[in-house]
Amino acid sequence: MVELSAIDKTFNQGTIDEKVLFDDFSLKIDKGEFVAVIGSNGSGKTTMLNIISGSVAVDGGKILLGGTEINNMKDYKRALRIGRVFQDPAMGTCSSMTIWENLSIADNKGKPFGLSFGLNRRRKDFYRSQLEFLGMGLENRLDTPAGALSGGQRQALALIMATLVCPDLLLLDEHTAALDPKAADIVMELTDKLVREKNITSLMVTHNLRYAVEYGTRTIMMHEGNIVIDVSGDDRKNASIDDYLKIFNEISLEKGNSL
Repeated sequence: MVELSAIDKTFNQGTIDEKVLFDDFSLKIDKGEFVAVIGSNGSGKTTMLNIISGSVAVDGGKILLGGTEINNMKDYKRALRIGRVFQDPAMGTCSSMTIWENLSIADNKGKPFGLSFGLNRRRKDFYRSQLEFLGMGLENRLDTPAGALSGGQRQALALIMATLVCPDLLLLDEHTAALDPKAADIVMELTDKLVREKNITSLMVTHNLRYAVEYGTRTIMMHEGNIVIDVSGDDRKNASIDDYLKIFNEISLEKGNSL
């Protein structure tokens, strides 16, 4: 489904601040996998998501989505196939627009523009059914501006928007990090339910080790642009948070890194 092959990426080339992040980096994610990615600050987690989404160009290597090379595909075209939920809830929704308007924009992703109303009243019941899935009562607040929602509610709305038109790949960029613990747990549970019920191939970057252990089908730990742990199946089920912490401390404690 998704493959990064022999990726090279250097920042600030030719300057004293030159930083080689990826050198012949490769990763393959099969259809239907839910991969949790953990690692130290600067390990390349978010840059990897940016490379896949197209906001960061690579110096070498190939990016494949469904067997098609997308290196030179424009961001807006990739967005038709890739959904993304950011750390900041405000980045996935428009605060001045209502819940209904936000959902309508997401629903029309990839569709041609025409001389018709942007808000389709016949889709209102569908939007309500999608919001009912969240269990937050938002199905009764379709005319409420997104900016009036709490952080957890807004991030849950962003999740629905990112998956309304089911993407080939869902990128989750520390999407619970800006929320309080209770809201983060709720959003994480909703994420897991959405991904499983819609069978969406997903790549989640998180600093929360518990989420990386409890959710998903595969866990990867990155360090300095390399994959140092890649577990799934029984090996993943038998691994504990302490196991990940021990390895993390062994490889990065002397560098002052933190999860």
